[in-house]
Amino acid sequence: MIHKYRMNGLNIVMDVNGGSVHVVDDVTYDLLDHYEAYRNGQMDERALHARMDGYEPQEISASLKEVEELEKEGLLYTEDTYPELAAFRNRKPVIKALCLNIAHDCNLKCRYCFAQQGDFGGAKCLMPLSVGKRALEFLVEHSGNRRNLEVDFFGGEPLMNFDVVKELVHYGNRLGQERNKNFRFTITTNGVLLDDKKIDFINEHMHNAVLSLDGRKKINDDMRLTMVDTGSYDLIVPKFKKLVEKRGNKTYYIRGTFTRNSLDFSEDVKHFKELGFVHTSMEPVVSADENPYAIREEDLPEILAEYEKLALEYADMKVKGDPFSFFHFIVDLTQGPCVIKRITGCGAGTEYLSITPEGDIYPCHQFVGNETYKMGNIMEEEVHLPEEMQTYFKNAHVYTKEDCRTCFSKFYCSGGCHANAISFNGDIHKPYKIGCEMQRKRLECAIMIEAKRMIDGPEEDAAETREEVLFL
Repeated sequence: MIHKYRMNGLNIVMDVNGGSVHVVDDVTYDLLDHYEAYRNGQMDERALHARMDGYEPQEISASLKEVEELEKEGLLYTEDTYPELAAFRNRKPVIKALCLNIAHDCNLKCRYCFAQQGDFGGAKCLMPLSVGKRALEFLVEHSGNRRNLEVDFFGGEPLMNFDVVKELVHYGNRLGQERNKNFRFTITTNGVLLDDKKIDFINEHMHNAVLSLDGRKKINDDMRLTMVDTGSYDLIVPKFKKLVEKRGNKTYYIRGTFTRNSLDFSEDVKHFKELGFVHTSMEPVVSADENPYAIREEDLPEILAEYEKLALEYADMKVKGDPFSFFHFIVDLTQGPCVIKRITGCGAGTEYLSITPEGDIYPCHQFVGNETYKMGNIMEEEVHLPEEMQTYFKNAHVYTKEDCRTCFSKFYCSGGCHANAISFNGDIHKPYKIGCEMQRKRLECAIMIEAKRMIDGPEEDAAETREEVLFL
């Protein structure tokens, strides 16, 4: 299976199952439209030449020979053997990560908040230390041989329960030393309550910090409101700048959300750069059509064009060695995640769980409050995760989703978000169409950027991807 497209002056061909990427000339690009019919005996070389009468016979023959060699070498039309992997078919769930909803409360009232201003449709409350400790113990007990364990402090707004966050970090580090585990903590914050002490603690102890900001002041302030209905931009941007300036080389992301009201989101990404932020992300809002800010199918042409517009400018940055990064344009062509991860995705309900302040267990933070998907409570004397539900999530992968089987993006998005599939289609095996279209475009952009960086960028950058991007 291959996928080919043109962007930014490049003819790009992906070998979907093998993972190799090829930048080809025009004759090879056009020849690939007919190659499968040729290799299947439906046409001979003379007929192939007739179909490509705009090219000289010798250049068609030379291109044909090169394509045949690539196929023999396993670099084109690679067979899909992944479904036969025993490790994939027989894998047993090992919990690697927890999302701790440390606070079901918030000090902003963002218009698009899926958590209903932080309480997920329930009572406003904060996670007690005892629940958090038990959650960390549970993670260790169910992590098998996995040494590195991920914990995300989430909300609502986790800084509203920061004393418990600090205690849990210290407790996790002690527990990790005792049990030969390494906790990597992340915090996701709107920044309202940041001060120097919190910044210093986050920068010392958090492996990653996700900082919520939607971009330009007007765009942010239209959606991310304080409790007195004023915009939050002027309040939080100086605090985020201070945190990032003091963070050094540790990971962070400025994370925005774009809506139907801000389809020119590339301008918000560029605004992040103007503010001095290097590591950025801009996610599409996911909401029901009846909400005025929700993205609809008719918005897709404008959104896809916006991604490509941003990609062209971003490619120029990478060629010049600019360190600025946009999460959705980062793709690893040299190794990437393991095969099982590429097939199964985030691991919600099997490798990844979310814990509420009351100790309730859900497959991920987007299921919190949906009693159908409640998996138990962390404070029960014996916690037995429902095997049927774990199997349900385990078996939702790219080979059980019909739309994914023939999609060129399947090993990069791994079948998409389970919660979105259920919310929009009522079926975990039916991906969210709008999300799929955006994912495919982002992947095309990301691969083009890597190819452009290799062709025109600094020699040391080009070397990183040379073995995985082939030229004909």
